[in-house]
Amino acid sequence: MFPTVPRVSRRRALQGSATALVLVGALLWWLLPLDDSAPRGSVTFSTGVQSGVYQRYGVLLKQALARDLPDVDIALRLSEGSQQNLARVASGEADFTIATADAVAKYQRDGRPGAERLRGCARLYDDYVQLVVPHGSPVREIGDLRGKKVGVGQEGSGVRLIADRLLSASGLDPDEEITPVPVGIDTVPGMLARDELDAFFWSGGLPTGAVEQLSESFRIRLVPLQSALVDKVHVTSDATGYYRLAVMPPDAYREAQSGLAVPTMAVANLLVTTDRVDSAMVEGFTRTVIDSRDRIGKTVHPAQLVDLRTAVYTDPLPLHEGARRYYSSVKP
Repeated sequence: MFPTVPRVSRRRALQGSATALVLVGALLWWLLPLDDSAPRGSVTFSTGVQSGVYQRYGVLLKQALARDLPDVDIALRLSEGSQQNLARVASGEADFTIATADAVAKYQRDGRPGAERLRGCARLYDDYVQLVVPHGSPVREIGDLRGKKVGVGQEGSGVRLIADRLLSASGLDPDEEITPVPVGIDTVPGMLARDELDAFFWSGGLPTGAVEQLSESFRIRLVPLQSALVDKVHVTSDATGYYRLAVMPPDAYREAQSGLAVPTMAVANLLVTTDRVDSAMVEGFTRTVIDSRDRIGKTVHPAQLVDLRTAVYTDPLPLHEGARRYYSSVKP
């Protein structure tokens, strides 16, 4: 005959087994990541020209994303600027980019491939149009550029788009009445200093490092853009409604401005993606953009101007659902 196991002992054994299972489950929960919604995979971020604000911002944002999204591999890709950036994202060559609102509006208006798939993540900071000449130049307004060699930005850049519009609004044919030199901010400062250019256009955050460095080694001046000219630009296209009157503060480029503010025009930069990118990825990307503002802004000053209160306004692009989810989560 087998000995009888007391019921109390069986009950205690069952209770002990249940407790052990709970402990094992808790341990597994602690050790194993069970949140399948965390972003993972790889994305490409199309930035801008070497040493431009887009590229410098992209490098620092990649570092912040590596901390916040450890399962996501971020690849940076240089570009000519806004127009090329939009084409890349719309075609699927890149997943995220930065582009100016006017370039986005033109891309949409022209019915370019994939325009309907573009989505906004955040309004970032404003670009300020800068027309740079040697300090002793006779150029006092854009009309004085007739017959001169002018850096107008690369073909796929937002700078080229703005330069052509400003020249046309000033009564100059940008292809016939100046000598357009299609180079970017990585090249034009040196060309101006070597007397290979008479002037160059740039559109970027303040201050742009390449312009600041030029002003410290070569005497330059910023040509003002008066309000009447900006008004003329506005009537040339519905896409130009995204330009606004602005003023470069006296300390934007201390060596170039002689303590004077310089009137100009500005346009917002947008963080852009498409409806192909899943919501969790966009939510995480947008969160890092906002959270890393101060840290990145210590090096790339325009990033300090990213503002949670205005970031949600990505006109002319509809807000991506992932970005909308992020902004809803941080509402006061």
